[in-house]
Amino acid sequence: MESGHKKSHSKFSDIQGSLPSPQHRQNVPQVPSPSDQKSGSSFLSRYLCCLYCCIFLVVFVAVLLACYLYTMYKPQIPTYGIDNLSVKTFNLMKDSSLSTEFDIVVRATNPNEHISLVYRKDSSVVVTYSDSELCSGKLPVFRQQVLNATLMKLVLKGESEFRSGLQKALMDNRQAGNIPLIVRLKVPVSIVLWGVPLRQIVVHVDCSLEVDNLHPGKKTKILYSDYSYDVRV
Repeated sequence: MESGHKKSHSKFSDIQGSLPSPQHRQNVPQVPSPSDQKSGSSFLSRYLCCLYCCIFLVVFVAVLLACYLYTMYKPQIPTYGIDNLSVKTFNLMKDSSLSTEFDIVVRATNPNEHISLVYRKDSSVVVTYSDSELCSGKLPVFRQQVLNATLMKLVLKGESEFRSGLQKALMDNRQAGNIPLIVRLKVPVSIVLWGVPLRQIVVHVDCSLEVDNLHPGKKTKILYSDYSYDVRV
């Protein structure tokens, strides 16, 4: 009896000795249960759904607001015209260079009843003859009130090469009393509503003119004018 008890105790000691000690045992990773996986994916789905709903709501409100403002205030682009043009200097040099100085009066009209305009500094006014630049200048920086027409007196100056072919064409136009010119305006303006500048647009205007002469000191008559517009945001 005693020997049998000793044998069983010895076997238990052998089994216990074969087991790894606690410090050498490996931690077995816990696999998330299916219920945990479902709750995680459900939370992500709800989050994405809320995010998409918020984006859609913001876009929808922005579209509604834009439609309301457009319907309520009926924004119109400003219009421009050349009221007067006079030649101060038109000197053709021996080296075929041309020195010019024009005085022009630009009429800017804001037809909007609720929207004022702020004219920015990066404007340009260029006078060309047969795609050759004669002179250039800038518009003043100012704020134009609603339902307002403003006359801007500009001094345009330039020095450019004037080839012999252009000289002959200009001489023929002078003799005919009909000289075609193009005045190109680049007008950056900020739209102001309720006293707050909202956004900036750039109005490009091509003014096709025909004048009777380009003699310095002689009154220049505008025989014909036509305007085309392009607005860029």
